[in-house]
Amino acid sequence: MIGGGLPVGAYAGRRAIMALVAPSGPMYQAGTLSGNPLAMTAGIETLKVLRKPGVFDDLVARTTRLCAGIKGAAQAAGAPIYQTQVGTMFCTFFTEGPVTDWSTAKAADTAQFGHFFQAMLAAGVYLAPSQFEAGFMSIAHDDAVINQTLAAAQAAFQAVAANA
Repeated sequence: MIGGGLPVGAYAGRRAIMALVAPSGPMYQAGTLSGNPLAMTAGIETLKVLRKPGVFDDLVARTTRLCAGIKGAAQAAGAPIYQTQVGTMFCTFFTEGPVTDWSTAKAADTAQFGHFFQAMLAAGVYLAPSQFEAGFMSIAHDDAVINQTLAAAQAAFQAVAANA
């Protein structure tokens, strides 16, 4: 999220730990794109937008709306899913029970997710191609995009249920 769609990572820790990282300390840290000027600029500008009052809360609310709509579309089609959401991240598992660890995630129906992914892709909605990956919302995902996604999800779940 902090890169505005560009490859950016960040880490943090207690002062005593961070003091060990170069140039202050002896631990060297590097990465292929570390300090990339374009990505850093995108990150700074993204954080400026997200700091505006209400922006992040609205984004979380839109993510919640999307997730509720996906779950509702699945229920209407009789497709058993378990949906997770943390802030602006979400994940959909094709399983009846909760997903709480690797064992329960691995037990989910990856073939059904694959059919769902392909149906969504055919409808013009790109999701993470594995149910083991999270989806991310951004401020570019407005109500029109959410409505398009939910309409595609409704059709995709119906297609998956028909082929089950």
